[in-house]
Formats: sequence, structure tokens, C-alpha cells
Amino acid sequence: MNQQDTIVALATAAGVGAIAIIRLSGADAIKIADAHFQSIHKEKSLVAQKSHTLHLGHLMDGKRAIDQVLVSIFKDPNSYSGENTVEISCHGSVYIQQEIIQLFLRNGCRMADAGEFTLRAFLNGKLDLSQAEAVADLIASDSEASHQVAMQQMRGGFSNEIQLLREQLLNFASLIELELDFAEEDVEFADREQFRSLIARIQLVLKRLIDSFAVGNVIKNGIPVAIVGEPNVGKSTLLNALLNEDRAIVSEIAGTTRDTIEDEIIIDGVAFRFIDTAGIRETEDVVENIGIKKTFEKITQAQVVIYLFDLSSVKYQVSSSQNQLTTIKTEIESIKNQFPLKQLIVIGNKADTISTDELENLKTVIPELLAISAKQKMGIETLTNQLTALINTGALQNNETIVTNSRHFDALLKALNEINKVDEGMQLGLSGDLLAIDIREALYFFGLITGEVTTDDLLGNIFANFCIGK
Repeated sequence: MNQQDTIVALATAAGVGAIAIIRLSGADAIKIADAHFQSIHKEKSLVAQKSHTLHLGHLMDGKRAIDQVLVSIFKDPNSYSGENTVEISCHGSVYIQQEIIQLFLRNGCRMADAGEFTLRAFLNGKLDLSQAEAVADLIASDSEASHQVAMQQMRGGFSNEIQLLREQLLNFASLIELELDFAEEDVEFADREQFRSLIARIQLVLKRLIDSFAVGNVIKNGIPVAIVGEPNVGKSTLLNALLNEDRAIVSEIAGTTRDTIEDEIIIDGVAFRFIDTAGIRETEDVVENIGIKKTFEKITQAQVVIYLFDLSSVKYQVSSSQNQLTTIKTEIESIKNQFPLKQLIVIGNKADTISTDELENLKTVIPELLAISAKQKMGIETLTNQLTALINTGALQNNETIVTNSRHFDALLKALNEINKVDEGMQLGLSGDLLAIDIREALYFFGLITGEVTTDDLLGNIFANFCIGK
């Protein structure tokens, strides 16, 4: 983590575009850029200019002009990284981008590591660690919900809540530590009733944050939905109807889908990743058998399972004992038994081939049945409403803090465990020195979230997932 040198990287996406932005950060960033910048006003020096100003000119490699550029100057500490920063807007030619970067690499800069600009912002106190991680989440956000959660975290909503808990706990910890210095005089500086009240409040907040991870993880990563059923019941047609495009091959021939097909759509701000699987049946086809094996793997990975069957094949079979309907009921029960924690939606396709009375009769046998026609796009909206109803977005709508990061979730669980130990210790009347041990551990896990406690390995793991240039 050498912060003494000046780093450079492409800040915009790689490839050809209208413009590209190349970012420099470090104590000598402005001075290095100035040595190769020729303003359209010949006398203008970048070093002498005010922070947060724009300057038009040419970037020069000796006497050769590389490009006409617009240079933005941000002087420490009023910059994203907390140190002198220069952003050069150039034309988006890959050749020009590389020429400019190579120019600075030859003249006092080194290539930035992944996430190093944000790492420097954290080390310089511009962001805490949870806010820094939210930057990566914001860049990766691909839905309204994930964007909203990342923005709230980057603005400090989550870290402010943790910081307040930590400060309150730290104040009481200081009083308990003070009691240890006067152990022989048997005095209490920390009001035990107030401390019990604080512990109960911390437990409540931690439990709420931990519970929010179930929704937060879904918002951040999307919801995998496996579409399963026998061959030729309309699984691929349903996928195409949901995506509103011909993503999967549709054929009257059974077993058309040999491999899984995946695609993602946003429904009410939440990403759903639909997986069209191979039809489940007994077959001698080696390739199709591999596809069926993958179907069960995808069910394991999915959070929601859509079981699809053909209504036209069972509409006359409600009262019969040995028939296709019996097979379908057996398969539904099998999925429920094998995957009891999965949300299961049972759908009868080809509803346009069955009468209302016949459908009502079927619902007496399969009460949870949702009837649709994927080909005619009947009932698709009802299905999407049912999918979104599975996700509790109330916390999101109320702008509550939602945990999306598994590292934060793990630290919260460990902090709650230590707080519970403190609570138990107080109920047992343990001495202050024993309570202090568990309080220090809780403070440690709070600090892991916001960055008061860090290690090189921890920071390396976090920022390695960032893109270079951010």
C-alpha cells in the first residue's frame, strides 16, 4: 500500500468510445500532468490553477501532440482519493488511451492496482470501509433495487447506524474498564440498568440488520428461478414469454432443450434469472440425460422452482387413478420433499385448450395451480406478480438499512453473539473484567465493518474485486 507514488489508470470502460477518461492520483499527479500539458492559453500552468477547474489544451510527448484534451484538477484533500488528482478527458481511440497511459508510466507514474483509487480514499478518511465496498456494488448494480441499496450504503446509512452503536457501546466499555482500576474500592461507574437497556437496543438493531440480509442478498445477486417439468410442456415458450423475445428454441419434438438456457429480466426493480432446463423423463439419449442431470443441479442452485405441466394432457383425467395427473402430483410432491426450503410455483400451461369448469376441477386436485398460456401470453403478468410477492421489499420501500454484503453479515452475526454473551453475563452478575472481554470482542466486529479494524489481507481481498481505475 505505497501511497507515496502517483498512480494512473483508465477510468472509463476499455474499448473505443466517444471519449475516455484517464485518472492520475498522488502527491505529484498535477505536477506530472503539467509537464506534458500545453494549454491553448500558452502561459497557463496546471500547478498554479485552483482546485476543481477544467483546462483545455494538448497533451504533448516531447514536441508531438498526442491529443487535444480536457484536464480536470482536484487538489488534496478535496478529491475522491483525498490526494492530488487529475482526470484527462481524451478522444476514445484505444491507441490514444494507450499512448497517454504509456507517457505517464514513463514519466513518474505506475499503473494503479484494482480499486486503488478507492483504497486511497478509504486510507485518507474520505470513505469508511462499508462505503468503499458500496462503490463496487454501485458500479455492479443492474436493477433499481440494487442501485438504491448501494446508494444508501455509499451515503453512509449503514455505517452511520453501526458507528452509533459502536460509540454507545464504547462509552460504557470505557466506564467498565475504569471500574477495573478501582476494583478494591468496589465502585460502579457504569449504570447497569442503562447498560441493560443499551444491550437490548443493540440486540434489536443487530437482529433487524441480520434479517435484512435475506432480502439484501436477493437484491444484490438476483433471484435464480428454475423452470422444470416433462419435455414439450412449454418451458422454453414460457422463458421466451417472460423475456419477451425468442431466447430458447421451441419445437414440437420432445427433448429439444438439451442444456440449460439462462437469461435475466428486471421485475419491479428486482433481477430474476430464469433458467430453462431439459425436460425430465426416462431416455436412452446420452446427451439428453446429461441435460436432465443439469436440471437437478439447477434446482439445487435456484431459489424459486417453477414446475410446469401441460393442462391439455390432464383435462379429462381428474377422476381417473392411473394417469398423467397422478404422475404430475407425484413429481410435485417429490420436488417439495427433496427441496423443502425452495419456493415452488405450480403452473399449468396451455390454458387456452381447457374450459373453465375443467380448470376448476383440476384445482380441487392441485389447489396451488396457476393456469397460463405461454404461447398466447395469458397469465404471464399474474406469474410475475406472484414472483415479486415472494420478495419482501417493504424495507426497501421504507428506505430502511439493508445488508447486502456477506462480509458484513458475518461480522454482524459474530457481534450479536458477543453481545448475547454480555447480556448473559449481566444476568449472571459477572464482574466487570469478564464483561469487558466480550464487549471488546463486539467492538472488534463492529470495527471490521466500518474499517476501524483492518488488516492488509482484508483490504487486499476487498479491493481485489474492484475494477482498475476505480
